[in-house]
Amino acid sequence: MNFVLLDIALLIIFLVVSGFFLYRNRANLKKEGWFLLYKTSWGVKLIDRIGKKYQRTLKIASYISIILGVILVVLVFIMMIQTVYLYLTTAIAETIRAPPIMPLIPYFPQIFNIQSIFPPFYFIYFIIAILIVATTHEFFHGIFAARYKVKIKSTGFAFLKYFPAFFGAFVEQDDNQMKKKTKFEQMSILSAGVFANVLMVLIFGIIFILFFKVAFVASGVSFDSYAYNFVDLTNITEVNGINVTNFSIAGIGLLMNEKGFNQIKSNGDYLLSKSDFEKQNLTIAQYNKVLIYYDSPAIKQNLSGLIYSINGIKINSREKLSEELNKYSPGEKVVITTLNGEGNHLDKEVTLGKNPQTEKAWLGVGFLSRETKGIKGIIAKSFEFFKKPNVYYTPRSVLSQFIFDLLWWIVLINFAVALFNMLPLGMLDGGRFFYLGILSVTKSEKFAEKSFKFMTYFWLTIILVLMVKWVFVFFF
Repeated sequence: MNFVLLDIALLIIFLVVSGFFLYRNRANLKKEGWFLLYKTSWGVKLIDRIGKKYQRTLKIASYISIILGVILVVLVFIMMIQTVYLYLTTAIAETIRAPPIMPLIPYFPQIFNIQSIFPPFYFIYFIIAILIVATTHEFFHGIFAARYKVKIKSTGFAFLKYFPAFFGAFVEQDDNQMKKKTKFEQMSILSAGVFANVLMVLIFGIIFILFFKVAFVASGVSFDSYAYNFVDLTNITEVNGINVTNFSIAGIGLLMNEKGFNQIKSNGDYLLSKSDFEKQNLTIAQYNKVLIYYDSPAIKQNLSGLIYSINGIKINSREKLSEELNKYSPGEKVVITTLNGEGNHLDKEVTLGKNPQTEKAWLGVGFLSRETKGIKGIIAKSFEFFKKPNVYYTPRSVLSQFIFDLLWWIVLINFAVALFNMLPLGMLDGGRFFYLGILSVTKSEKFAEKSFKFMTYFWLTIILVLMVKWVFVFFF
């Protein structure tokens, strides 16, 4: 709470300073709707200098930029279709009450109660992230335009008239000269902004990873299940001491108690609640196998959260957990220190059991496999480079967490802006880029124009449908 007050104080200071700056430079301001445009000449000079000096490098970068633009158009199309499908066919709208098109405003995770998904988003994060995102995006538009001899009329910053904390950069180019350029040159200039954003994702992503390795320390092992096994339904012999005669889902379900765990025998002792059994009904009906928990110390002691230490020895990896447990024999007592969701340490004396497979001492905690394929799988594997799975990390200081969250937002916002900007909408870079792409393939201006209009209306309709669904769920 103290930091929130400090953040608001910084916002007030920023508003005062920016207000004074705009008032003092009011002669250079241009009113345009809700915005005040502050134009600078040094930006034009810098852009022209870079655009002329690095022509060969920028020509090579143009190919990369266009290819990247095409990839982002396809990627945002797939992601938007998936979002629409999930939003209209599942309960995600009821579960996550935030709008599907997330407003980039400070404190939105707190406003929409989605702190479990996003870290805090303070005003200071917003100001820094937007400064980086907007400046690099517009700057790259400018230098690519200068490379292809499109005149830059002006550069500067746009401030929301009555609340200058909301601001962005702009580069004003000569649109008549732009339209006379080749399709390749135009597509290069249009995609340059998202090229800059993706470049920022890579740069700050590397900084993010390196900072994490330095500023955070492994402080426990989080488990998301108890040790489990898959057992064929017909191999279950007893439920709560009663012999099973009806091996159907209904027959076994009738022998289960509504509350707590049920004792189950099937070549060993197991535990399973009736609610967990019923959740698996469709899977059981298809494969005739049920996931059941071993009758282990962890489940008997209702261990939850994450394991912080065993008899005072810090546990910072799954390997360390196994190593420490191997020091004991089944039947020995140990003190397990766990960390709950509120950050409190809880000590429990636990009698170690016998692993049914290795007969060594064990707790019986489980780790659910969440292997994914495709892009998600690649991203998940890349995270393992600096963050081991099931390991809980703590920051070395409050400042470490602050900087980590800031870097996270810079990466996320750059990626989000790159994606959103390549939606084939008339008011976005992706609209004209899509039109030129279709024109390059079909050579028909009429077909390209119709395709462009169709995609604009299509995506506006999609966004409208998503927002109507959100409004209905949120308010009704």
